[in-house]
Amino acid sequence: MNFEFVELGEESFAFRQTEEGNVIAEITWTMLGDVMAVDHTFVSPDLRGQGVAKKLLDEAAAYAREKEYKIEPICSYVVTAFERYDEYNDIKI
Repeated sequence: MNFEFVELGEESFAFRQTEEGNVIAEITWTMLGDVMAVDHTFVSPDLRGQGVAKKLLDEAAAYAREKEYKIEPICSYVVTAFERYDEYNDIKI
């Protein structure tokens, strides 16, 4: 999947995938200084169970590393992923 970087306004951003004008996968965050406060992850029911949420988080993590940001997990998926996977230790606050 190729996720599109989207500016949502007011320091809010997303990586998302759309299909026929509908959002089918998305991770959103608000910038707080140099911290990405990740507050929402959505995956269409048709895509669930295929690792799409992890791919979204990986995209956000790569962006954070590139910009030298940290991630504050707010949404339940990211909280769980940060507990489960050590690969995000370098970007945890």
